[in-house]
Amino acid sequence: MIISEKTVVHNLGLESFGGGANIVAADVLDGRLARIRPVHFENDYTKEELNYWTITGRGGKTLEPGMKSYTPPFPLVYKRRTYSKNRIPYPMKRVDWNPGGDRHPEMRGTSKYERISWDEACEIIAKEIKRVHDEYGPNSILCQADGHGESKAINTPHGCMTRLLGECGGFTIQNRNPDSWEGWYWGAKHAWGMDPVGQNTHSTNTAQDIAQHCDALLYWGCDLETTTWGWGGQMASRMAFWFEDCGIKNIAIAPDCNYTAVVHADKWFPVFPNTDAALQLAIAYVWMTENTYDREYIETHSDGFDWFEYYVLGNEDGVPKSPEWAEPICGIPAYRIKALARYWASHAVSIAHCNGGSFIRAAFAHEPARLEVYLLAMQGVGKPGRISIKYIEWVLFGMSSCSPLPLSKVIPNTAACYNGPLIGQGGDSFVPKVHIHKALRGEKLEWYGHGTAADPRADQFKHFRFPLEGDAGVKMLWSDNPAFTTSLNGGYEFQDALKSENLEFYLVQAPWFEDDARFADIVLPICTKFEVSDFGTDNDSGQWSAVTFEEAAIDAVGEAKSDWIAVQEIGRALEKFGGVYEGVVQRMTKGKTIEQQVKEGYEACGIPEEDRDFEAFKKRGYQLIPTEEGWEDQPVGLAPFAEDPAANPLETPTGLIEFYSQSLATMFPDDELRGPVAHWRESGDGHDDRRSSDRAKKYPFLIVSNHPRWRVHAEFDDVEWLREIQTCKVIGPDGYAYEPLWMHPTDAASVGVADGDVVKVYNERGSVLGGVRVTERIRPEVVYMDHGANSDVIVSGVGGLDRGGAINLICPTATTSKNADGEVTSGYLVGVEKVDVFELAAKYPEEFNRNRYYDASYGQDVRDYIEGA
Repeated sequence: MIISEKTVVHNLGLESFGGGANIVAADVLDGRLARIRPVHFENDYTKEELNYWTITGRGGKTLEPGMKSYTPPFPLVYKRRTYSKNRIPYPMKRVDWNPGGDRHPEMRGTSKYERISWDEACEIIAKEIKRVHDEYGPNSILCQADGHGESKAINTPHGCMTRLLGECGGFTIQNRNPDSWEGWYWGAKHAWGMDPVGQNTHSTNTAQDIAQHCDALLYWGCDLETTTWGWGGQMASRMAFWFEDCGIKNIAIAPDCNYTAVVHADKWFPVFPNTDAALQLAIAYVWMTENTYDREYIETHSDGFDWFEYYVLGNEDGVPKSPEWAEPICGIPAYRIKALARYWASHAVSIAHCNGGSFIRAAFAHEPARLEVYLLAMQGVGKPGRISIKYIEWVLFGMSSCSPLPLSKVIPNTAACYNGPLIGQGGDSFVPKVHIHKALRGEKLEWYGHGTAADPRADQFKHFRFPLEGDAGVKMLWSDNPAFTTSLNGGYEFQDALKSENLEFYLVQAPWFEDDARFADIVLPICTKFEVSDFGTDNDSGQWSAVTFEEAAIDAVGEAKSDWIAVQEIGRALEKFGGVYEGVVQRMTKGKTIEQQVKEGYEACGIPEEDRDFEAFKKRGYQLIPTEEGWEDQPVGLAPFAEDPAANPLETPTGLIEFYSQSLATMFPDDELRGPVAHWRESGDGHDDRRSSDRAKKYPFLIVSNHPRWRVHAEFDDVEWLREIQTCKVIGPDGYAYEPLWMHPTDAASVGVADGDVVKVYNERGSVLGGVRVTERIRPEVVYMDHGANSDVIVSGVGGLDRGGAINLICPTATTSKNADGEVTSGYLVGVEKVDVFELAAKYPEEFNRNRYYDASYGQDVRDYIEGA
């Protein structure tokens, strides 16, 4: 029996920006994707060729890379995503948007769409670009070209339009915030440097060090059994099990007993969301009062400790930060805090992270991030078994020092053929992502720092404005990442901004008709990975770095084109106007074909010439890069700093761990919420979300919102195979698949709901619907709903209602604090109330009856939004 006509190799990480992970083989039969499976490296390589590594921990327990790719669930189900019922079938125009007449911006998100041809779409778009250029100038076109997406380089899903607009005079770019690293970026960098994102970038050989010397790992808000799936495969899980085999205890600290806690943890500390700072301060108090911290290390490796000590002991405000003080704030009994502090002080303890969660994406997240560094310093960070380790992004920004595992001898990149802007690149006109809603409304903005994860610490002190002098502000939005409302901060406010009269034209290009795309004036259908040829890398899977020759597996679905080709089509329509647009496609592409760009990408990826063979690479579909010789002799993490801080300084002004940041004290002397020393912060700068707040009487629950278990941010919510899993959705009495809301049994009883009931999760910003999961895996007074659900808007804008459960619609718009432009998407107050979905359907008959083609097995269907479909 023929099971495959051809097999292609792709990376299916969701990193975008030319990076990649999760290398897979895809079999094609009868012109369709038949299956996606791991790549078996032993078919093409021997262990000797790869310089196969083994690392050994206590008891002789070993970890090794294996000879096949460790593929997580998301790549394996990607064919269902490719053939989703929600694929955009052809170019579409909003039925009541007339560029030559009434544009009806107030109808965005409500109106249906009509089919138009590619020629007509490109002609309209070109005329709009020309009009905006003539009336307002090039910087009035805002490119929303960032975020996570398919890992393509030539056909990059984020930013191809910047290549076109850059040849036409410029544009304004949306600067991606350090969304997975907010607290570390805005806080920890001021304690120990660690550019670019503030997490430990000195991780070389730390996996083996932990396996040999560490007694316990604190999984602080860390869910490696979920978060890594979209970006790095299953090596993180294998490493965690190996640590257990080596006798390391695992302690989970999080409001929810997440999947890592269930699988790995020996103890669970169910801290209230966004109260980690109180727990950390209490631990420091125990060490100070019991003299169990490394005083000699603090004297030689840090600066300003006395300021911190003065605060913790209560000399600054008369309130000692004792376990008894922390208990009602963080929800951990004082005796457990003391036990944790004493265990930590008498053992080698490291901290493990996997990004995201309330710990790092909440108000004032810079404080617990700095306090984490303080605690590590107080126990001699860099000494054997005492470090911070990540289970993800092991060569972040191409930095080999970030990986805790043996390195490949080359970390390849796609820069030579990447057709989008890299994080931190762009012109002088830009807007931080967390302020986009204001720019769309036409407001004048001021802030500090470019606000991207690529910028050094000192960049946070630079002052910027938008619009630039003489510019008119945003009049057109061109997005290839229409998922702001379900993935970033203040979603309902962003919906209102999309309906602003100030925004004259909203263009979206994307494969799927989801979320913000339903507010666009014109929508263009875009190919997925398997419909285009490209060049890719896999650097974050923890085995070997790899490059991939990504041959197109199937023909385009519907009328889809790749991002790169779609933008060229618009360029050709612009060329008819002459002038600055003359020959713009040739200037943009330099006349290169896709295969020429693949070859250029391969030849310049970093692999030495003697190791390159393009024809062999093309035939095999991938090339692995052997492990670096002598990796065993590389320094271990922060050990050089621990041994000699003067000879091995950190990236801080003093070269030491700074408990007192002279930079913050000098540059922001009036900043009460991000001062020179980390503190407990109760409220301020637009945030009032503590259980002690008067708001808690109306909204009694703190919500925790993590990386989704069965999605990657806003992707995969339409996959049948995932929806078959019981924990993926809750089927309501109306047959609709609702996003799960975890509630503790005591809380469910207090509001009169049971397992499977449909509820409204709400605050003053609006409401979303969810289906109740009653479970003891969430602590009392806390509810849990993953972000990223596909929105299904009943009422849009502030005060709105969403049936799909897109929880970020009701999160705050205010940023981390006034001088720290990070997203706040977890750890805020909400209420929960049971609803009768049939009463809601009677109140909103048109909206509830809109889903003619809806099927709970896969969710929404693009045909429900097309006139006459």
